[in-house]
Amino acid sequence: MYPFHFAQRVSRRLDIVCVGAHCDDIEIGCGATLLALQEQHSRLRVHWLVLTSTEERRREALRAVEAFVRPSARGEIHVHALHDGHLPAQFVQAKAHLEDLRRAVDPDLVFSHHGRDRHQDHALFAEMTWQTFRDHPIWEYEIPKYDGDLCTPNAYVPCSADVAKRKVECIMKSFGSQHGKSWLKTENLLAVMRLRGLECRAEGGFAEAFHCRKLVFTAAGPGKADRKNSRKDRR
Repeated sequence: MYPFHFAQRVSRRLDIVCVGAHCDDIEIGCGATLLALQEQHSRLRVHWLVLTSTEERRREALRAVEAFVRPSARGEIHVHALHDGHLPAQFVQAKAHLEDLRRAVDPDLVFSHHGRDRHQDHALFAEMTWQTFRDHPIWEYEIPKYDGDLCTPNAYVPCSADVAKRKVECIMKSFGSQHGKSWLKTENLLAVMRLRGLECRAEGGFAEAFHCRKLVFTAAGPGKADRKNSRKDRR
């Protein structure tokens, strides 16, 4: 295993962008990773964008943000009210919301949906994320569901049993409206993290997994000129 970490960046604030099509996607996909990052980095700012919701679901989403992100780490928090299941027909509005966030934040890391997710909303949002954050590392998270579309990931974030349990407890407590869904079960969420923990030999037995399409490696690390020029190239 080859570790990736922010050890060289702890002297400045880290900006993390989390985007999800639905109100529980971010929490399911990268909730444990967010909890673990906050344990290790005091200067962390988490920015949150959800595209679809009802008034009830919006309240749940905001309650989940409070559970997963400490007050000092909260940045841009947006929960929009586009129609669940119909994002392809709402492309213009969805892209505008994402572009607004991009203008407000220059992130160190972006969490979004997996491009091969079979849910139409998830797949479209993954595509839009790559269109919008063209000069940023993007880690695509996974959502277990009926479609059976889980693939082999190439990035893992190990977590302790306590963090895994806390993630699931926060999800179950925050999203009461979804308790009737057969896929939203404590054992299901823990099972996926247990499997990913096995695959990466996580010391604590649990992990979240991601798909990283692109990595750019420089032996000396990025310099000031590289960062400045990359910003000029963004569009």
